[in-house]
Amino acid sequence: MTTEAIRAPATLEGVAALAGVSRSTVSRVVNGSNSVSADAADAVQRAIAELDYVPNRAARSLARRQTSAIALVVPEDTTRFFGEPFFAAIVNGLNDRVARSDYVLSLFIANDDADDKTTSYLRSGSVDGVLIVSHHTNNTFTDRIATAVPVVYGGRPLRPRGNDYYVDIDNVRGGRDATQYLIAQGRRRIAHIAGQLTMPAGVDRLTGFREALAEAELDPHVIEDGGFTAEGAADAMRRILARRDLPDAVFIASDLMASGALEVLVTEGIGVPDDIAIIGFDDSPMATSASIKLTTMRQPSFTQGQQMADVMLELLAGRKPPYVTMLDAELVVRDSA
Repeated sequence: MTTEAIRAPATLEGVAALAGVSRSTVSRVVNGSNSVSADAADAVQRAIAELDYVPNRAARSLARRQTSAIALVVPEDTTRFFGEPFFAAIVNGLNDRVARSDYVLSLFIANDDADDKTTSYLRSGSVDGVLIVSHHTNNTFTDRIATAVPVVYGGRPLRPRGNDYYVDIDNVRGGRDATQYLIAQGRRRIAHIAGQLTMPAGVDRLTGFREALAEAELDPHVIEDGGFTAEGAADAMRRILARRDLPDAVFIASDLMASGALEVLVTEGIGVPDDIAIIGFDDSPMATSASIKLTTMRQPSFTQGQQMADVMLELLAGRKPPYVTMLDAELVVRDSA
């Protein structure tokens, strides 16, 4: 019985010898430098192919003080992260771009970082950049991360600084468009179930709601906090129904919340949209899987993830992307309004 000798991995020096160039020339070609003649670069590439040379990424990263890693930080608990379709769309968009680059994407779900474990790791040089999605006003640990490593936010920070990079949905306009649609349908007693007001999206959608009503010289019928959860919105809808004067429409700041509110209305035998019209926000899969298909504002979450990654990759390449990238939400009319 014979065994085939294991072939030793090709080295930079071996490639240089076969190509008839210096080790530094091979290094420049491997690292994408343009300061190599076409003939020399061609000789190096042929030698790399013949020897099946694989560059040592760890050594390259150490030399350039890069890790080839980008962190996605989501300051939420795991229940919300895995239960909210918005996050899946964002991650898919991010991965669509990062997968085409030399970087890998690492996920950190950190609702709180009281012991600074996540913060210390991300500030230690373990990653080249950080993407932060779904941040709250009390997530001060994200501010400390941003002082040590490039950060791109998904959504406007509630305490923006002049040099923050973020990709956001125009939630004020989206909230205004949703409410104006209800007004155009002849609705006048319009309530709102808001998302968490520690989050920019919750604040901005409420702002748009108020602006549309003010333009129409109407007052908010009632505003309840749904906390961006189905259970929170169901409780909010029960509080609304406990009032003597019922609304004729409700703008709800997410499809997940709208699904919880709809369930309460169906259980109580209240007609949608005949008695109360409902409009959500996101156009997530829940919009079409609910018992009544939701009229909603479609936010381009996949595109938002792609553009967040694009901004980060531009930063890491030493270029200057725009600080603010704003995307529009689009009205999608179905059965609930």
